[in-house]
Amino acid sequence: MLAVLQRVREARVTIEDRIAGEIGSGMLILLGIEEADDETDVEWLGGKLVKLRIFSDQAGLMNLSLRDVGGSALIVSQFTLHASTKKGNRPSFIRAARPEKAIPLYEMFIEKMKVLLGEAHVATGAFGADMQVSLVNDGPVTIPIDSRNRQ
Repeated sequence: MLAVLQRVREARVTIEDRIAGEIGSGMLILLGIEEADDETDVEWLGGKLVKLRIFSDQAGLMNLSLRDVGGSALIVSQFTLHASTKKGNRPSFIRAARPEKAIPLYEMFIEKMKVLLGEAHVATGAFGADMQVSLVNDGPVTIPIDSRNRQ
């Protein structure tokens, strides 16, 4: 499971000119699910993201987590995170999980985040939809995390 997280002041997902999800201060999570992923990836990644200390404390140091600051998470499915550009000029998405595998894991990840942060602090896009994502990146802070490489 790949996540690209961005610390944001605000973020929004629009689908067909309708706001599907939006948050104020918190974390935009672009989530890519691959065929090898399972429930253990959901558990590990969810726990890692809510405890990751990327928010500034009184001294301006990144010492606070999403949970510490009472921030929200906007979760957006993004299979293109698994793009391979090794061969040719057209990306291959062969590593990305098919919808029948990805949708249950995506939904499980959303539920895990709701448990960890509280339902009011989690917003989403829609799996497989054509989405427009807008955000104000705070910092900027952008961090990729791979549940296959748990460092």
